[in-house]
Amino acid sequence: MTHLDRLKALGLRLPPIPKPVGNFRNFVRAGSLVFISGQGPREADGSMHQGKVGKDVTRDAAYDHARLTGLNILSVLSAAVEDFDRVIQVVKVLGFVNATDDFAAHPDVINGCSDLFSAVFGEIGTHARSAIGVSSLPNNITVEIEAIFELRT
Repeated sequence: MTHLDRLKALGLRLPPIPKPVGNFRNFVRAGSLVFISGQGPREADGSMHQGKVGKDVTRDAAYDHARLTGLNILSVLSAAVEDFDRVIQVVKVLGFVNATDDFAAHPDVINGCSDLFSAVFGEIGTHARSAIGVSSLPNNITVEIEAIFELRT
């Protein structure tokens, strides 16, 4: 079963690729690595999930937002590489959670993205990761996540 087949078996579809807002690219390839710029919880219609986790948004809802952000990352990855089976390792995930000062479950939120990558890529989806709480994110989105993938050359 291919990685794309696994994604479809999970009942998931890649959302449209978001356009960068500003002077940067959604991804950069450097040798066998693909660096995906920070993505947010963007729905297929372009709307973004907003709010502060621990106040406006529950941990479980934020987990779902991180999973959706992971789908957006995979959408950008599809623009960087024609075949997901060229991915040989999800190397690193860096996740930011727009959270209240007393919220401490940042890893639980970013697990939404990590769990998705493990479900789609299997063992090679397990990665190094940082999950960080911040006082704000652009447009008050709940999470922002970036990722690095290694490709077969």
